[in-house]
Amino acid sequence: MNDALNRRSLLRAGSLVLLLGAQQIARGASVVAVRIWPAEDYTRVTIESDGALQARQFFINEPPRLAVDIEGMDLLPSLRELVGHLKSDDPNIAGIRVAQNAPNVVRLVLDLKKPIKPQVFSLQPVAAYQHRLVFDLYPLNPPDPLEQLISQRIRELDAASERAARLLGLETDKVARSGSPADDPLGDLIAQAERPGTRPKPGPGAPAGEDTTVAEAVPKKGSPAKQPPPGKGKTERLIIVALDPGHGGEDPGAIGPRGTYEKKVVLQIAQKLRDRINETRVNGNPMRAYMTRDKDFFVPLQVRVQKAQAVQADLFISLHADAFMSPRPQGASVYALSTRGATSTAARWMANKENAADLVGGLNAKAADATVRRALLDMSTTAQINDSLKLGTAMLGHVKKIGKLHKPRVEQANFAVLRAPDIPSVLVETAFISNPDEEKRLNDPKYQNDLADALLRGIVAYFSKNPPLARSRQI
Repeated sequence: MNDALNRRSLLRAGSLVLLLGAQQIARGASVVAVRIWPAEDYTRVTIESDGALQARQFFINEPPRLAVDIEGMDLLPSLRELVGHLKSDDPNIAGIRVAQNAPNVVRLVLDLKKPIKPQVFSLQPVAAYQHRLVFDLYPLNPPDPLEQLISQRIRELDAASERAARLLGLETDKVARSGSPADDPLGDLIAQAERPGTRPKPGPGAPAGEDTTVAEAVPKKGSPAKQPPPGKGKTERLIIVALDPGHGGEDPGAIGPRGTYEKKVVLQIAQKLRDRINETRVNGNPMRAYMTRDKDFFVPLQVRVQKAQAVQADLFISLHADAFMSPRPQGASVYALSTRGATSTAARWMANKENAADLVGGLNAKAADATVRRALLDMSTTAQINDSLKLGTAMLGHVKKIGKLHKPRVEQANFAVLRAPDIPSVLVETAFISNPDEEKRLNDPKYQNDLADALLRGIVAYFSKNPPLARSRQI
């Protein structure tokens, strides 16, 4: 009798298994979203799921490809979407293949355009994200920030030559880079970069030399700046300004009530400011902007600082769009580093929010260089902070002419991105993206142009009283 009952119970259970199916009995993780962030620095692939995923990776050198077995899931249509997300101009990935390799195991194969150093890691839920499995594909020969600056200038020269050729009706190669290296602020760097086996060597700053005054040369709105010709026999002092558009890639930054992403508008403003800087001379010396990111990809806070140091920037300006829990606050603000605590509760709150960017963006903490982490913990010098305050004050003086200020003076707090002990650094909150009116302004090209003009005038005003140290043209 008991045996018969047990048999019937097992049969009922078996029927229940057939009705529910394997997904309900032993449910695997479901894919929430898949994303690809291509960039010259590295390409990131993200698989977001509602449960933690385990992955085993295999790298094959010839031809270069990365195979990853993802455990705990089946091949779902959402995972197949990765193939459609890949763009042909991705600098690192040539193709993507996905297949069911075994029950509850999906194999993802990334065909690569060049040898890479892969990093595969998981991220716990944070902010709006659930579990993330991340594949960071770093080139074995990563781009050098200084060489990126040179390449940018070469592209500008080539574009100018093509425009001149079209206007003159000449063949492009007859006017290509017609100016001599001596006429170009990056001429020496370009010449060195094009010689095999050489690259520019950085040198320490020397005592202030001939740059005793700074003359403003801000371009008028809607017209290019008239550049005074460099003096014959005079060594030009190339002034480099590092522009740091905040957030990017997996980290959208703040999101306005109408859905505007902070990472998008600050990149647009940075690009406008870059163009103005590149058209400006200060006391006859050319300025050149370097951007820590020029596309939509995530850059860790410490890497932003490292990039600015690699190009030996004279200034570091990080651009953001403020946000608060209510829509009422408005106005622009400028922040500098503090070694003695924040100057206000709001400044401390802002620093904590911005310092959390690495968590949202997805930093591979295990791969971070411990030496670099320790170095960034060392606080900047008093002189650097004083110069940062002067720069911020000069900027506020011009920004207030185009709109409201949230704070009339430069605030201070422990911002991780401002910890460059040798570079005056400020963080500019361009407006409150959480305020509907200011969100609209941030999307307005006119306001973006006005803001870029104001920030440039602040930079020039700073150099009028604080000339950069003299150094070799070779940087």
